[in-house]
Amino acid sequence: MREAIGLIETVSIAIGISVTDEMAKTADVEILESTAICPGKYMVLIAGDVSSVESSLKRGVETGGAVVVDTLFIPHVHPQIFPAILGATEVENLRALGVVETFTVASSILAADAAAKAAGVTLLEIRLAKGLGGKGFFTMTGEVFEVEAAMDAALEVAKKGGNLVRSVVIPRPHEKLGGSIL
Repeated sequence: MREAIGLIETVSIAIGISVTDEMAKTADVEILESTAICPGKYMVLIAGDVSSVESSLKRGVETGGAVVVDTLFIPHVHPQIFPAILGATEVENLRALGVVETFTVASSILAADAAAKAAGVTLLEIRLAKGLGGKGFFTMTGEVFEVEAAMDAALEVAKKGGNLVRSVVIPRPHEKLGGSIL
């Protein structure tokens, strides 16, 4: 059951792999991602029921110790987060487009969760760190007023800790843009 999400980011690839192993051994969680990311860090992203993710995350942080640089725990994550991270969101027509770019993986997920909970938008994709220098971004679509409301919520979260890079709302994206991002 995917009701919670947890993330650990380490500055050591070797320890990151060990963290993944310990997290999987601790509780019945789904490993969504366990991978090296730029610049030379490692990310473990898990999902499951709240208590399993919480206990697995706790064990991962203990295992990682001083090489853990970031963590994330969302106990009641919006269900759109999972298909957006996995690149499985299907949208036939692109309405207004919102893009939020952040300095960290965790802040992208938190901002996307806030956006989806704030307004009736569809999360298109959450891209995490790979080929992005450790940054993250997400895209969403909906009516202009929905995207603007979702953007307000996302920016409030992303600005905490100075994690916002840039954001944009495109009210009427060109049809060719839709073909390249969907």
